[in-house]
Amino acid sequence: KSGALFPTLKILFLVFFIGFLLIWPVYQYHVLNYPLEKQIEDTTVYLAAYPEQLTSAIVWMAETPILRPYAQYLTGLFMVFNRVTGGNTTYFLGEISNQGWKNYFPVVYAIKVPLAFHILTLISLIYAAWLIKKPFWQNPFRRLFGWLRTHFAEFAMLSFIAIYWAASLVGTLNIGIRHLLPTFPFVMLLVAGIIYLWLKPPLLKLKGAFLIFLIVWQAFTVAAIFPYFLAYFNELAGGPEKGYLYTVDSNLDWGQDLKGLKNWVEEKGIEKIYVDYFGGSNPQYYLGTKYAPWWGQRSPEELPQGSYLAVSATFLQGGRGEAAPGFDQPTGHYNWLNNYEPVTRIGYSIFIYKIE
Repeated sequence: KSGALFPTLKILFLVFFIGFLLIWPVYQYHVLNYPLEKQIEDTTVYLAAYPEQLTSAIVWMAETPILRPYAQYLTGLFMVFNRVTGGNTTYFLGEISNQGWKNYFPVVYAIKVPLAFHILTLISLIYAAWLIKKPFWQNPFRRLFGWLRTHFAEFAMLSFIAIYWAASLVGTLNIGIRHLLPTFPFVMLLVAGIIYLWLKPPLLKLKGAFLIFLIVWQAFTVAAIFPYFLAYFNELAGGPEKGYLYTVDSNLDWGQDLKGLKNWVEEKGIEKIYVDYFGGSNPQYYLGTKYAPWWGQRSPEELPQGSYLAVSATFLQGGRGEAAPGFDQPTGHYNWLNNYEPVTRIGYSIFIYKIE
């Protein structure tokens, strides 16, 4: 009805207005101890690909105390837009590309989500298909509209999941399952709803026992990887030990194990270690004088005999993968490490080699 348009627009405006207000306290916390000069410098670097007028406007906001949190928010927002447009160089299934893969998110979803939940999803899909009962081609439109009248919430969730997945499949920013997280709550609600309907006679006790088994199995597999939850991979991938063979970046390695590397170096009494680190921290801060910088393009002949080399999984696999069609950057600079076995791994994400 036309009379409902204005109230709907008013609610929509309030949603965006309240969301905009909530940005301020969140990002004010982030800039609280962030030097203004550093924020301006970072903004200029991060937004170098955009028109100068945009960068200048955001810098002006950063220099205005009340607007400074919004400047930080907008910097991050435009960084995301830039990365989505330009892609991100990463490793996946033995290849390196900056334009993504159509099968990236289906494969990553298959190996990062607990296998017990996949089984529940499969049961719910089969049972939902069985609930249709009649062949779908008999009065399809009448049955669809009837279902929509009584199940609009389910339709809305399914539509969001379908649209979001479609956009993800054609995108070039293939760096982690985290980009699918907005769909997870809706998938869980839909699966839980169908499983609730499935839990009835016949074989109710058997179904209940099987459900308890799946819940305990999932809880065990998740708890077993504590505290390295980011590196979780399910049994289809061979667990967290094999996850790096499929994908890296934020699926496995976000620089989270640098403190673990520091502890290992101190425990072993190592005086110097070469480090090729992927992450936002500073290795020298943790390792001090024991730290020696390393990068993949350097010749392995520069490493002294008996020295230790620590390489983050993202850089290691990025230096081993083959160039995907259309990718013209140098690859293969860590293939020489195939002749070595790592002496240890720090939290699944940092590989340590002793060069003999």
